[in-house]
Amino acid sequence: MSDPRPVGVFDSGVGGLTVLSEILRRLPAEPTIYLGDNARAPYGVRDTDEIERFSSEGLAELAARDVKAIVVACNTSSAVALEQLREAFDVPILGVVRPGASAAALATRNGRIGVIATPATIRSRAYFAAIKDENPALHVYEQPTPELVPLVEAGHLDGPAVEASVRRSVAPLMGEAAERPGRSGSLPLGRLPDRPIDTLLLGCTHYPLLRPTIAAVVGPAVAVVDAAAATASSLAELLAVNGLQAPASATPAAHEQLTTGDVASFERTARLMFGDGFPSVASVEIGAGLAVAEA
Repeated sequence: MSDPRPVGVFDSGVGGLTVLSEILRRLPAEPTIYLGDNARAPYGVRDTDEIERFSSEGLAELAARDVKAIVVACNTSSAVALEQLREAFDVPILGVVRPGASAAALATRNGRIGVIATPATIRSRAYFAAIKDENPALHVYEQPTPELVPLVEAGHLDGPAVEASVRRSVAPLMGEAAERPGRSGSLPLGRLPDRPIDTLLLGCTHYPLLRPTIAAVVGPAVAVVDAAAATASSLAELLAVNGLQAPASATPAAHEQLTTGDVASFERTARLMFGDGFPSVASVEIGAGLAVAEA
């Protein structure tokens, strides 16, 4: 049993291209349609109602294109809206939080995991809960990092300004001088790590595009983990279990990329990841009026 229809991949912007890259590597026979809602990125600074509505509009666009499964490659959408999306759409839907949590739980050696993500993802406590589900004995320290997504969406992936932003973002997890959150802050019980973390989970699919800088800042003693490879493996299992794998073919799988934002900007990032051989990007409008987020 096989299914030639494409797999849909949804993200708030270009970050989900990191997941798409792993899907293409792991499942080269699968056709894909990628949709980035760049016009309304970042999602992580929005409230729950907006995140749910925008995510639902994005998935409706993919469902209308007859995809056989959807990967919600946006951590914020996965953390805040996944259950609602699964109830609303009659298609298998895979998020990125659970695969990322599993990868981090396997990677840690001292049981101390730091998580950086958007404010909305941290507010949901989705990663904290998912990692604790993997191993209740693990210590999880979460830090919102709102500076990073706008950098990636603007195409700023390296350089002194990016390094400075990354340093500010991870400082609380590394025991460096930074404002310590109180009990209402993002870290569990208002605590910073009492001993060094040895694993840093990138809880946003935009962040792997900054991975070289992040790895340099945290140093070789800290394993940097993201959900992309684990999500591609989970997708392979989902397709196999549901009999949705693409049939064998001598011709390369077809791929489509869509954005609600600036096509030229999206293409620049896509070319960095996939080269010039990847298909051109098309513009699409979703929702009844695109609201641009404050950076």
